[in-house]
Amino acid sequence: MTYRAPINDMLFCMKELAALEEVAKLPGFEDAGLQTAQAVLEECAKFNEGVVAPLNVDGDRNPSSFHSGVVTTTPGFKQAFRQFGEGGWQGLQHPYEFGGQNLPKTIGAACIEMLNSANLSFALCPLLTDGAIEALLTAGTPEQQQAYIPKMISGEWTGTMNLTEPQAGSDLALVRTRAEPQPDGTFKVFGTKIFITYGEHDMASNIVHLVLARVAGAPEGVKGISLFIVPKFIVNADGSLGARNDAHCVSIEHKLGIKASPTAVLQFGDHGGAVGQLVGAENRGLEYMFIMMNAARYAVGMQGIAVAERAYQKAAAFAKERVQSRPVDGSLSGSGAIIHHPDVRRMLMTMRAYTEGCRAMAITAAAAFDASHHHPNAEVRKQNQAFYEYMVPLVKGYSTEMSVEVASLGVQVHGGMGFIEETGAAQYLRDARILPIYEGTTAIQANDLVGRKTARDGGRTPKAIGAQMVVTESELAKHDSAAAQAMLKRLCAARAAFEQVVDFVAGNASQNSKYAGSVPYLMLAGNVVAGWQMARSLVAAEDLLVRGEGDAAFLKAKIATAHFYADHLLSKAPGLRDAIVDGADSVTALPLDSF
Repeated sequence: MTYRAPINDMLFCMKELAALEEVAKLPGFEDAGLQTAQAVLEECAKFNEGVVAPLNVDGDRNPSSFHSGVVTTTPGFKQAFRQFGEGGWQGLQHPYEFGGQNLPKTIGAACIEMLNSANLSFALCPLLTDGAIEALLTAGTPEQQQAYIPKMISGEWTGTMNLTEPQAGSDLALVRTRAEPQPDGTFKVFGTKIFITYGEHDMASNIVHLVLARVAGAPEGVKGISLFIVPKFIVNADGSLGARNDAHCVSIEHKLGIKASPTAVLQFGDHGGAVGQLVGAENRGLEYMFIMMNAARYAVGMQGIAVAERAYQKAAAFAKERVQSRPVDGSLSGSGAIIHHPDVRRMLMTMRAYTEGCRAMAITAAAAFDASHHHPNAEVRKQNQAFYEYMVPLVKGYSTEMSVEVASLGVQVHGGMGFIEETGAAQYLRDARILPIYEGTTAIQANDLVGRKTARDGGRTPKAIGAQMVVTESELAKHDSAAAQAMLKRLCAARAAFEQVVDFVAGNASQNSKYAGSVPYLMLAGNVVAGWQMARSLVAAEDLLVRGEGDAAFLKAKIATAHFYADHLLSKAPGLRDAIVDGADSVTALPLDSF
């Protein structure tokens, strides 16, 4: 079964939830309305369905290989990546002046989803390159920007993010890689970095490593970390490639999933020191790296939605074809396709509802990002920035945890055949499992949600989101359909649970209580915000049907999916509230020596 991009749902989210026509009124986005969005998405779908998706299974079975310092990617990847660059896909959201297309994130998010649905391992190279571009756009000198960004946007070069070391995973205060200043203004970099995605490969002529390191005499901890450009090949003054830098891959990891994506161990400075350029000011490296990480965290959330969509499509196709047993409800007189079985329908609806809810949440967040950067009114920019920043841990944390559940359900729909590698269902589960881990685990996203996004200002932003939900509830109350009334009941209860948890987190609860329930709070918030977007979808779909506009079959399916989300997913929110508010102490009640 081949991948088919869900263009209709993406455009529905852009139009009805993210108000793309309003985004297109922002300075710089005047040509980025629905017509442009549809044209871009259709072309993106054609490329990903035809070129990238067919490489997915082979990438899992014939992953990247390492020999004598050289990494060779899966056959076909190099050619596909060249087409990716030539098609302008790397530059979709980047500025015109560097060769990009300057499209809003609202459109770019859907293209990111398609690429990751087509091939998660392949998509990781562009994801890291995007982060490197963002960091240089923010903190690089004009010379650095001109030297590196156009070549990364064109696909000639790629970028990496070098944070982790053997002793320094999430705790970057422990970074030991050092940088020694040289008389010519460059630095010599020495150290080891691990878990470097596409740290070495054969798809581009140069790799631009962005590396966290300490300059001699820098303060201890995270305050003493600086950021450096350390390219695989030195870039000459005229832009041509010079000597090979002292930055080498010494091995790649053998992994549970995303096998075609080479995860490198990089050694800097074994032969006299790797030449690096300082990015921005000394000791502000972590600040700049967070720009990369925030861009990557949103993109990883899109990866979760992407792999969930692919797993759902695979499971739905199998369920329509696999004949097994007479349905227990007596709907058929003999054996039929398993999609007739009520529990298979339940699993497929769960997969579909989770995926559509998270897509709606992510595209709505993307529109807020666009407004936060481009709206002419400073107060509107500030409000949208706060909303977007609150949403990032939800998009990253909730969507990736969701993807593991959806991919697991996909295996279950296949039954025993799902446990057999030939069907391909297991690959989605193995690939999805990294998503709640890298770019900050779910717990790290949750701690950010509690500390920076909720407790710091007394819960102002989530309370404002709750107030917007009340507006949606009033819209639902005008609709007398069973679906709308079910959603109204569930959204009211879920919002109340959400607001009670926000008060608990923002109030006088002990630090222990706040953080013991941090991941459940993230899961509650993600569920409720995605459910709120499904409620808005339901209202929009019913209104369109009444007016006789749009694809009636699509709109009826949207209503049915939103109804299911309300009854089966949103209904979990009050229970999570009880676990967070009433159950915090039991998390840490067992003495450490009893584990």
